[in-house]
Amino acid sequence: MAVADPEIDVVEVPVEPAKPRRSTARTLAYLVLPLLVMALAAGVGYLKWQASSAAPSGGESATVVMAATEGATAMLSYRADHVREDLTAASERMTGNFRAEYTTLINDVVIPGAEQKRISAVATVPAAALVFADTDRAQVLVYINQTTTIGADPPTDTQSSAHVDMEKVGDTWLISDFQPL
Repeated sequence: MAVADPEIDVVEVPVEPAKPRRSTARTLAYLVLPLLVMALAAGVGYLKWQASSAAPSGGESATVVMAATEGATAMLSYRADHVREDLTAASERMTGNFRAEYTTLINDVVIPGAEQKRISAVATVPAAALVFADTDRAQVLVYINQTTTIGADPPTDTQSSAHVDMEKVGDTWLISDFQPL
């Protein structure tokens, strides 16, 4: 038989309930993920704002397309009896290395050939579209119809398209490259 020891006092200590531990997954779900989503949304908003503020306005976009259209028309159109004047005037719509290359080409090949063989060309741009633009550079896609007459031969029609790179010099958009497609 067991005998209770009279000298041992039993003391009951109140035990506080343990605080529930937050799991890592719960912390992620309720704190980190919403903060991450907000940061991403803010970043996307900032980038969108930067892109829209760097691109030309609607009116400026139309100006770029018009400059590319008129420049392409001028550089591909000339009359046999005024070829030097026509193409020299067209070079005023260009800038940089492209202008130098164009000037060399027209002086060495196009003008002598047009004067010798009585070649005339008329180009039109029935359609053009802005490919991309920022504050001082743009690219325009142009569709070109060109009618060429050599001497007394009947005219020949050709259709082509080109990327026209534009550069803003001062307040004027000038052709900085022309790449037939």
